[in-house]
Amino acid sequence: MSASMHRFGCIRSHARKVFVRMLSSNRENLPVLFDPTEKACEIMASRAAGSGLEVLLDQSGLWVPPESAELVLKKFENAGMLAYRFFLWTQKQRNFSHSVNAYHTMIGSLAKIRQYRIMWDLVAAMRRERLLNVETFCIIMRRYARSQKVEETMYTFNVMDKFGVTPNLAAFNGLLGALCKSKNVRKAQEVFDEMSPQFEPDAKTYSILLEGWGRAPDLTKMRQVYCKMINEGCEPDIVTYGIMVDALCKTGKTDEAVNMVREMSVRQCQPTSFIYSAIVHSYGVEQKIENAVNTFLAMERSGIKPDVVVYNALVSAFCRVNKYENAFRAVEDMAEKGINPDLRTYNIILSSMIGRSQTEEAYRVFRTMIKRPEFEPDSDTYTMMIKMFFETDNTKRALKVWKYMQLKQFVPTMHTFAVLINGLCEKGEIDQACVLFEDMIEKGIRPPGSTFSKLRHLLLKEGREDVLKFLVGKMNDLVQDSGFDEE
Repeated sequence: MSASMHRFGCIRSHARKVFVRMLSSNRENLPVLFDPTEKACEIMASRAAGSGLEVLLDQSGLWVPPESAELVLKKFENAGMLAYRFFLWTQKQRNFSHSVNAYHTMIGSLAKIRQYRIMWDLVAAMRRERLLNVETFCIIMRRYARSQKVEETMYTFNVMDKFGVTPNLAAFNGLLGALCKSKNVRKAQEVFDEMSPQFEPDAKTYSILLEGWGRAPDLTKMRQVYCKMINEGCEPDIVTYGIMVDALCKTGKTDEAVNMVREMSVRQCQPTSFIYSAIVHSYGVEQKIENAVNTFLAMERSGIKPDVVVYNALVSAFCRVNKYENAFRAVEDMAEKGINPDLRTYNIILSSMIGRSQTEEAYRVFRTMIKRPEFEPDSDTYTMMIKMFFETDNTKRALKVWKYMQLKQFVPTMHTFAVLINGLCEKGEIDQACVLFEDMIEKGIRPPGSTFSKLRHLLLKEGREDVLKFLVGKMNDLVQDSGFDEE
């Protein structure tokens, strides 16, 4: 064994020992009759699970009921192939059948990392078990569309009949929604114009197209769809108005959005807090803080109770003009009115502070979040914090955040892994970067090409072709074993 491989091996061994100690300390707090969901998550999160998950599960003596399997799959949906191996293992248990939700979670997880062959195998399995429904195909359409696979999206809709599921209006709306949300609104409009006679478009159908053109943004097309909706005798509902107001606000036409709110009153359709939140947010973007506050107060005077969404818009408006005291006062006001701030509330504040290079203040907010279970950080939170610490040359704290994620058994997304590995590479911590790169592969997450290129360059620069060969082998095994769709 070469010196570089030996050093890499030592780092890997140490990382495993640290994580095992972390897990062991948690075991002491487990009751004698442990929860199968918690135990399965512990096994899934262990470093050894990458190569020996099935053995660990067999040795545990666990019987995982369907409802627990569903929860575990949801928790590990970012770790596609690892989740799939757990899915297969639970399926082999006696008297066990996966729920529709478990299948849907797994289908979405596999599609996210483009393992389409296995995804369709699961669809075939659902057909055999008579579990297929419209939502199954809507999930697949959304995933294909997000990957800009428009032909495959259309194929999924067109093949429903062959699987014994009749396309209905919900499926048609699902197809249009998938196309619009993936910035393929022109294709969605073509599909609508061609296929709408087969269905009876409702307010939701038109609202999907309105949102698509609003995001494009093409307000002329959006107004044309709105006029067609009225002419066809389809009455706009509160969702329709919300989409229109939101689109106008996002394109800087706040005054026109305010006029539409007045039109709603004429049509006896009372605006919601969401509609007001769009206007408050728009004024915040324009840094018209007085208008934002006045809109919020006007909403309250009209008898509409604020919710967390409109408060988040107000918090964001205060952050944009560097008024953090007011932002925190708004958070306190929420609590006094019995409205619980959510994770997004704190992510808004964090993102703003990080954007203004207020590192210590952001770290204080993060520490406040992790002390309160209702504000448990998500992948966006962790990624923001890790990136911030690397950008401020604080590798120690970046790794501290990473260790906390492991302690909480939080499964990182591909983006979180990439930010951490890229950061370590930039700081010359190549051994740790290699350990995490391997961990990423072991969890069934395909590394981005840019991350691999960066690591490859550093390994070649240091003359460590053996380590590079080892990691390339791991990547090849992942692609071959999982049937990745290569482009």
